[in-house]
Amino acid sequence: MGSRKQSARRREQEAFRSQLGDMGDLFAQESARKAANDEHREQALRAKACESKRRYATRADAKATIATCERHGSPALYLYKCPYCGGWHLTHKRPSR
Repeated sequence: MGSRKQSARRREQEAFRSQLGDMGDLFAQESARKAANDEHREQALRAKACESKRRYATRADAKATIATCERHGSPALYLYKCPYCGGWHLTHKRPSR
């Protein structure tokens, strides 16, 4: 338990406050950490959704590849326009409508 003397108590409080640092820094650090996390997540999504897949320049190219794969017995393929590169990619997932 802390001291009852006002001067000793004031010193204890000042020592405690000096250990806390500036609360503005705390919020700035948290904002920077969140921004870094968001950037890392976005890079991971881009790598998984775009960079690791083959890109087709046109919708017709992607459809032609789907037709070729179907002739060789591939399961159903679908195409989608990539929000990252603007090209076309193939997937086995049925598009939601």
